Amino acid sequence: MKFGLPQILAARHEQFGGIVATERPRALVHLDRALMRRLGYGPSALWDNPAPSPLSAPTEVHLVLSKRCAAGCKGCYVDATPKGEVMSLDDAKRSLDELARLKVFHIALGGGEAMDIEYLFEVADYARTVGIIPNLTTAGLTLTEAQAERCRVFGQINVSVDGVGAAYEKARGFDGYDRAERALRLLRAVTRHVGINFVVSRSSYDGIDEVARLAKKLKLSELELLRFKPAGRGGGAMFDAEDLTPEQARGIYPKALRLALRRRLRVKLDCSFAPMVFAHNPPPALASFFGVQGCVGGDVLAAVHPDGVVTGCSFGGPPEADGRQVGEFEAAWKTGFRAFRDYVATAPEPCASCRYLSLCRGGCRVVSAARGQWSDPDPGCPRVQDYRAKNPPVRHSMPIV
Repeated sequence: MKFGLPQILAARHEQFGGIVATERPRALVHLDRALMRRLGYGPSALWDNPAPSPLSAPTEVHLVLSKRCAAGCKGCYVDATPKGEVMSLDDAKRSLDELARLKVFHIALGGGEAMDIEYLFEVADYARTVGIIPNLTTAGLTLTEAQAERCRVFGQINVSVDGVGAAYEKARGFDGYDRAERALRLLRAVTRHVGINFVVSRSSYDGIDEVARLAKKLKLSELELLRFKPAGRGGGAMFDAEDLTPEQARGIYPKALRLALRRRLRVKLDCSFAPMVFAHNPPPALASFFGVQGCVGGDVLAAVHPDGVVTGCSFGGPPEADGRQVGEFEAAWKTGFRAFRDYVATAPEPCASCRYLSLCRGGCRVVSAARGQWSDPDPGCPRVQDYRAKNPPVRHSMPIV
């Protein structure tokens, strides 16, 4: 430990200074150049570049190990099936080698159901070996005591729970709540870094409070609220039925804040909820300080799919590279991901004149594409809804000849 700071697990130079990963508290801390020098990291060639540039690499990459799962959740965003595609162990290791070379800090392992892959723990061990912290998302439906013990290798483990009791079945289409709760208890017995992923849809919204009570009762580390995405089986008619109502969209931030304060619980909102937060007019400087931001695809996040294809987001985006091939990810990161990165510079109204544009980045690109075009403002944003109500599109009628 240096200068009284928490233990540093890893560090990486950036144009502004650098990023360090700390153990307690678990965090990625952005430091200026002076602090990096004080910690013994520097100088760097990146500091010689005066022009603003993206991060040198993502801080986290979603490694989608498979599209295989027998659960059959009705809104599965990867359209997982019992015979879905699986990334080979060798390909997973090759991808990890590339990410380690780029000094990526975290990988999020998921699927499909990653727990059903026989080499899951070998992948996690290998990630540790090359200096990357592996995290896991699982439904927990088949978790055994022996597997729970081995989960100590993960940094954070979140179990997908979209409701308590009958609400779980309503959200997912099958009765799996008791098994999911059992998984939470088994995991919590071996590590304190266990949380819940809750997909917030129109029908699951009213169950958030009860899941928060469960998280508090089991002394879990976090409750992460994820917006329902129009991907995989969650697209089309399913998204039409489960997209949040305007009232729910406006209410999600106050609800999350209330639960955090009342339950003394760490409640996180995923990046696609940023427009709903900014609709409540927080001071931009304060929002920036606390890291509130919209779409982070191609900025701090990327995804590697079972076939090796790299995209800016797990839910969508143009193919950018083959993450298994030496140098492809790095080359793409330097000049690619334009579908995500160019939005702020080319944003249409009402985003163009919004004071939160640089933080919000137009909301969720995947939702925008489902309702129109990739480059459109997020239609779930309350500000966008108000703007369109006041400025309806002009409809041109055909002349009668």
